[in-house]
Amino acid sequence: MRTQVGIVGAGPAGLVLARLLQLRGIESVVLESRSRDYCQERVRAGLLEQGTVDLLTQIGAGERMRSQGLAHRGVNLRFKGGTHRIDFDELAGGRGIMIYPQGDVIRDLVDARLAAGGPILFEAGAVSLHGLDSARPVIRFQQHGESREVECDYVAGCDGFHGVCRAAIPGGVLTTYERNYPFGWLGILAQAPPASDELIYAYHERGFALLTMRTPQLSRLYIQCAPDDDAERWPDETIWSELQTRLAAGRGWKLTEGPILQKSVSKMHSFVVEPMQYERLYLAGDAAHIVPPTGAKGLNLAVADVWVLARALQQVYSSGRGDLLAEYSRTCLRRVWQVQRFSWWMTAMMHRFDDDNLFDRRRQLAELEYVASSRAAATTLAENYVGLPME
Repeated sequence: MRTQVGIVGAGPAGLVLARLLQLRGIESVVLESRSRDYCQERVRAGLLEQGTVDLLTQIGAGERMRSQGLAHRGVNLRFKGGTHRIDFDELAGGRGIMIYPQGDVIRDLVDARLAAGGPILFEAGAVSLHGLDSARPVIRFQQHGESREVECDYVAGCDGFHGVCRAAIPGGVLTTYERNYPFGWLGILAQAPPASDELIYAYHERGFALLTMRTPQLSRLYIQCAPDDDAERWPDETIWSELQTRLAAGRGWKLTEGPILQKSVSKMHSFVVEPMQYERLYLAGDAAHIVPPTGAKGLNLAVADVWVLARALQQVYSSGRGDLLAEYSRTCLRRVWQVQRFSWWMTAMMHRFDDDNLFDRRRQLAELEYVASSRAAATTLAENYVGLPME
């Protein structure tokens, strides 16, 4: 099989890139090791920045999102029993966010891709990359017991943190920057109407908590816990009791409870590799960087990467120039490190660290009070939260 761009991974990065290339008349083949149902049903975060919402709409994959997604015009910080709203309309020029599950984003992108005749090869296992330093790299894989290969001009590595693409780069090429956090998140999906129309980030002496939502009937909530905790050690009644305590506010507000449909523990990790390219391989999304979920940036950062890559590939095929492609890594990393900074700041401000002393706790409260009382500080949070402009 011959194509112009071989895309490994049918997550947000791979599918958005495929759609962008398709609209520019550039051929691509998407390979995904999992089944279509798995990709569309797995539970992932679903907070979309304004730029992501706009881009999905522009590429014809936003109709269902626009009708079913939950548009938010602000976010709430809760500490010392009080709630302080960050107003996006006032502070971020009218830009906002959209709550729309990642599985639905994948479904919309798959539907758009297949409707336009673009190939997605699901259940493509044993993927390996060959000839990355040649003019015709080859992606070899197994599908339904048959050995197959795709010959292409360029390879886009969109296969996530544990994928094969980053591992295919020779040793000594990449520099890795990472930080593991001394806590995780216990996340639940509950059959309960959200107790707030907008997200609530709560700082509490017992640890961080977050109230978000999936739909008007489903709440998504998180509790700071040990990174190696086991969700099964948390009975439902204990989870609700802890959430009620950490999210407590003044009179008249009460957390809505309901049956817990799913629960799991996620570790917190910051990770970046530089450069994000090697010969004819270009990494995007989680293959190149991971952010802690506090800032809700993972999916959005992946979309920003492939926006840059699509423009660079368009330049190559339309004019023969490769200067944008040569600068792909440098261009993406400017945004990556800005997002890493914001995600670290939100994480450090809202969470309790094991080695914190009384000074650290008072400093965190002072930071929260400053954000809540200073227009300049609140603007910094709002601008970053709704998303920095795409380059």
